[in-house]
Amino acid sequence: MTTRLPRFALYRSHPELILNLGSCLAVLAIVAIVSYLLARERDNVELSAIRSSNNIVQLIESDILRNVELYDQSLQGLIWAVGRKELPEIPGPVRQRLLFNEAFVDRKRGEVLWLDKQGNVVGDSTSSVPRKANFSDTGIFQAHLHNANLGLLVGPPFKAGLGDLGWCISFSRRISGANGEFTGLAAGALRLSYFSELFQRLDIGEDSSINLLNTDGQLLARQPSRAQDPRIGSNYAERPNFKRILSEQSGSFTARSSRNGKPRMYTFARVAQLPLIVLVVHSAEDVFESWRRTATLVSVATGVLCVGILWLTLLLGRELRRRHEAEQGLATLAATDSLTGLANRRHLDQVLRQEWARAQRNRKPLAVLMVDVDHFKAFNQRHGHAGGDHALREVAKTIEACIRRPADLAARYGGEEFQVVLPETDLAGAQLLAERIRTSVEALAPFADDAHSVTVSIGIGLSGTQHDLARVLGAADEALYRAKAKGRNRVEGPAD
Repeated sequence: MTTRLPRFALYRSHPELILNLGSCLAVLAIVAIVSYLLARERDNVELSAIRSSNNIVQLIESDILRNVELYDQSLQGLIWAVGRKELPEIPGPVRQRLLFNEAFVDRKRGEVLWLDKQGNVVGDSTSSVPRKANFSDTGIFQAHLHNANLGLLVGPPFKAGLGDLGWCISFSRRISGANGEFTGLAAGALRLSYFSELFQRLDIGEDSSINLLNTDGQLLARQPSRAQDPRIGSNYAERPNFKRILSEQSGSFTARSSRNGKPRMYTFARVAQLPLIVLVVHSAEDVFESWRRTATLVSVATGVLCVGILWLTLLLGRELRRRHEAEQGLATLAATDSLTGLANRRHLDQVLRQEWARAQRNRKPLAVLMVDVDHFKAFNQRHGHAGGDHALREVAKTIEACIRRPADLAARYGGEEFQVVLPETDLAGAQLLAERIRTSVEALAPFADDAHSVTVSIGIGLSGTQHDLARVLGAADEALYRAKAKGRNRVEGPAD
């Protein structure tokens, strides 16, 4: 049968351990909760930054699509006007307005040209008298010349040779004759500075940027534009981050910049089916700066709280340990005979009941020795109470020294009587131990000049022949009286 611990027995026996364990679990719980909340807040900051960047990307994308649509309408209007048979007969000013609709062409954005099949400028949105130039050797002209199915073609960035447009990108459509032959080109140039001015109106942080690139990896526009930043026309085609952007078309991710190695948050989208990509790049340090300040403050506060909890736990644990030690000391004092240092009568009675119950449960023998100091009253009269007390202490030390097993118990029964409880001990074992005690006491040095050495008589009680504890104790007491009657300084077992 398994003996169950009483309720709260673990706490009663190890209060400091339970307190420390509970404190550590509380600290771990606090750290886990704070870490989870900080991680969730970081995710929220990241999602907010992505959402804001997506809004910027969509705004720029819409503006680019609107400009492309205006240019395409202008080019298609030019192609329609060129195809009119009556065009040569129309007066110059009217002819200019027919070719280049001012509703579609804004000179702040760029210009539109009409090129003949030799690449010469025959129509100019900036003047009724076309400027002299030839574009037959350009890649855009050659592409339309050899392919009638290109539709609207967006060209790479170039430095305008006419006027003061600076860096531009081109939009062009082929002009075909009645039989599909190449008759010229309708081409528009959009100033890239227009996008720079658009980007300047958006505040995204000091170490962040808004970029416009084509699908070939060429940089078309960038804001803010600093001296150390890449220039217009720089190529990013071989950069790992650009390859990812090109493959995913739209989305957001965080990666290290291939230029300076710092973590960046990239949000991007391709502009419809056009070969243009809008890219917003945020510095991860800027995005999470406020979160880091909050996380630092919360972490410090949490650390102070946890240290305070552990410190208070240590103080309380120390007090509990002192209290436990004091209680243990009191319990030991309450169970110890003050004169001999052996167990007292109260402790003896508790152990006897426990060992008797265990012996009955396990069907094992229990032996009890009744030990009485011979002629103690006469000894006490000869040497006084101090001498008697000294003799009792020496006998107690001798009995305790003879006991070898931890489960055995020696106790002062009262006056000059002692009792030894021997669990799981048969008659032969009890007699052997009793004889060892008798001879050891007899071997003690005589007190002062006393001619008589101190001796003991011992009676043995055994549970094998008795049915209750009282009878075992009675049998031991009877055996002791027989030992005294037979001359003392001897051991007597239970009566047959």
